[in-house]
Amino acid sequence: MSAFSAAPPVDSALARRNPTVKLALLTIVSLVVMFVLDPVTPAVLYVLALGGVVASARLTPRSLALAHVPFVLFAVGVLTVNALTRPGEVLWQAGALRVTVEGLSVGGALAGRTLLIGVLAIGFLASTDGVALMTSLHHNARLGARVTYAVLAGYRMLQEMPREWATIRHAHAVRATFDGGRPPRGPRHLAGVAFALLVVSVRKGERMAQALESRGLGLEPRTTWRPVVVTRADRWFAAGVLAVVAAVIALSGALGYLEGPGALNG
Repeated sequence: MSAFSAAPPVDSALARRNPTVKLALLTIVSLVVMFVLDPVTPAVLYVLALGGVVASARLTPRSLALAHVPFVLFAVGVLTVNALTRPGEVLWQAGALRVTVEGLSVGGALAGRTLLIGVLAIGFLASTDGVALMTSLHHNARLGARVTYAVLAGYRMLQEMPREWATIRHAHAVRATFDGGRPPRGPRHLAGVAFALLVVSVRKGERMAQALESRGLGLEPRTTWRPVVVTRADRWFAAGVLAVVAAVIALSGALGYLEGPGALNG
């Protein structure tokens, strides 16, 4: 099962935490690491986050590995581009290709940041029920009903995308078989599948908006069947995560590894 599946999340320690608290922590940590541009600090935070997700979200190794694929590919791309294009002290050169120390450092920081945000997003999506997220945003974050229903619609569509992608690819493969050809592969086929997925998502979003409008969802006031509350365990959870992040950044600064946006000019 993919970590982004639309199936209800498995009961786990992370799944029992308040969705708004988890979303707030994901946002705060992402904003903090945007100002960290050394490769060591985000790498340490990624290892700690990976261990925390594995221990608290009950994800199988296969699901965790598959969910990592897009983030790993993006991280490798960011590292490669920075290592080959950023000016600085030349570490390796072959013809027109050269790798600089500054490029590796900045690229490693950006790649580590990508993996860190990725594993936090994986843990959040795999442990959060869409309806609980909507209810919690409405009650705990004081967001309006129209905004929360829009968040729920987007969350559901994100969870459905892997299944829609597989369905469209299988449909293209069956059509090619009937035409006597081989199953399509390559960038042109993937671009066609991506365009079809975009069209399907737009149409589905339009139908969903019409359904919400026809049912009067978004009008005030409304009642809640199962309210989601912020418990003492949620507060301890938030305090623990923020304390770990602060401790890692402080230790990195004390050891001389921590670098900020000034590394881009180095």
